[in-house]
Amino acid sequence: MHKRWVLKPEGDPEKVTSLAKVLGVVPALAELLAQRDVHTYDEARAFFRPEMSNLHDPFLMKDMDKAVGRIIKAIENKEKILVYGDYDVDGTTAVALVYTFLKEIGHNQLDFYIPDRYAEGYGISFKSVDFAADNGFGLVIALDCGIKAIEKVAKGREKGIDYIICDHHRPGDTLPQAVAVLDAKRADCPYPFKELSGCGVGFKLIQALAATRDIPFSTINKYLDLVVVSIASDIVPITGENRILAYYGLKLLNQSPRPGFEAILKFSNINRKPEFSETVAGNGFLNGNDGDPEEFIFSRELSISDLVFLLGPRINAAGRIESGRNSVELLICETHEKAEQIGQQINDFNTTRRDLDSTTTDMAMDAIKTLPRLQNARTTVVYNKDWHKGVIGIVASRLIESYYRPTIVLTQSNGLITGSARSIKDFDIYDAIDECSELLEHFGGHKYAAGLSMKPENLEAFISKFESVAERMITEDMLTPEVEIDLEINLNEIDQKFIRVLKQFAPFGPGNMSPVFKTTGVIDNGYGRIVGKNHLKLTIGHLEKKSDPLPAIAFQLGDHYPYISTGRPFDICYHIEENEWNGKKTVQLNIKDIKIPTPEEA
Repeated sequence: MHKRWVLKPEGDPEKVTSLAKVLGVVPALAELLAQRDVHTYDEARAFFRPEMSNLHDPFLMKDMDKAVGRIIKAIENKEKILVYGDYDVDGTTAVALVYTFLKEIGHNQLDFYIPDRYAEGYGISFKSVDFAADNGFGLVIALDCGIKAIEKVAKGREKGIDYIICDHHRPGDTLPQAVAVLDAKRADCPYPFKELSGCGVGFKLIQALAATRDIPFSTINKYLDLVVVSIASDIVPITGENRILAYYGLKLLNQSPRPGFEAILKFSNINRKPEFSETVAGNGFLNGNDGDPEEFIFSRELSISDLVFLLGPRINAAGRIESGRNSVELLICETHEKAEQIGQQINDFNTTRRDLDSTTTDMAMDAIKTLPRLQNARTTVVYNKDWHKGVIGIVASRLIESYYRPTIVLTQSNGLITGSARSIKDFDIYDAIDECSELLEHFGGHKYAAGLSMKPENLEAFISKFESVAERMITEDMLTPEVEIDLEINLNEIDQKFIRVLKQFAPFGPGNMSPVFKTTGVIDNGYGRIVGKNHLKLTIGHLEKKSDPLPAIAFQLGDHYPYISTGRPFDICYHIEENEWNGKKTVQLNIKDIKIPTPEEA
């Protein structure tokens, strides 16, 4: 698939030069910092060394005082509290966090509830309201959902149930009549950081509870592993407060993961590094060294990417295939024996999920090729009543990889057509769906991902209107995938100090993506080859500039091999990675795209 290369604009040369001098780094690294709104030594220190003390006061969040007051009242009166959450990673980690905290501070009148994806659907369900009433729960704490549950909360109030909503999705015009609605995206909420995950909102709640009950902040640090997994899996920006939470959450995962995460890691292809050192060599804070690997074959630290592709899918698999309650049970269990037992079950769910994902993707691809309305469309909307509801979101993402346009995959559940939507860069799919809301029973989500449901008789009208909205909003350029390039550099700029500082830009994610570099006029050393399914394994050097050759991998770019094998120059954009094997570290370029000169340029 052809991609557009877009080079980020350069920063103010004087500011970049000044920052490079004060930090003692090359201008290229200072340029990367400037792109991230880091312009001074103090800002750089805060970026490279996040501090827990810079977390915001949780009571800045609208209704936090009401939420804390109601929970304390429930604890004092020994009321039954139901901790409620969505069935995905964000919801189940949030439930595990709040449930465990309340239990550990001594409240035993407690249970948790994860709705069934198929029988109840997303968010607070009427079935759960009846469950809470029938079992004597006076308070429900809803996490990662509830911001649009107007009717359900109203029904709960009629039955004598109070709700505390802890959500991070966009509110509608009306808020539910809960005791407290914690959502930084509320128009009237002054909380400084608007991009917390659902589990992040849960963490702010227990932070406020801990402060009110004089519980040392250090005692809630152990929940940050749950928070970072939610941040990674829900694809929220890793900036501001999320960067702090993710930074320390990753440390915890690499040092001492809870039994549930340890069990999941055993089924992945990577093991954590057992120790992480903050040792600082010399006076500069950019010279920190990591601890040496000890007992694991794969000894690099877990990254945000590992959480997205290794941990997240397995935790999600329980809710997709059976019940998200299994994931919570895994995350709250205290023994390794029980964790391994549940972990095996969840890994089996993940295997089933992968098979369903593959089959459904193939069927959806066939539909795209054969449906006349999709041949020149701005959007992809595909429907099959027999597709498994648990994988349609994954399939939507897969389809965008092959057909780069806003995508909605729909199936049927409980008499309604229900689906998952995924988007492309700069297209707000939530807003587009909102324009079709008169045809929907329910919808919710974010700029780039959403869920929706509708009556079957509205399907064709929805497809038509959604396409017309997209035709109005999408330009031709938006339908070509974009590679955003941070900097153009020469290969000889990549030395050990450059890599050491670059590593400290992590954790990487939305808002702080791993830098993409561009280098022109490179050649392979002549031993390049195709490996696996159309991947390239190369050793890259400059045609004219002196530099040590660097190993490189280029996934799904094997079609360029006939040209590259001739020894002629080409351009690359890439990430710089550091691999470690048996204690030896090597640099590798992970090539994202290759440009071959046109006949006119050659």
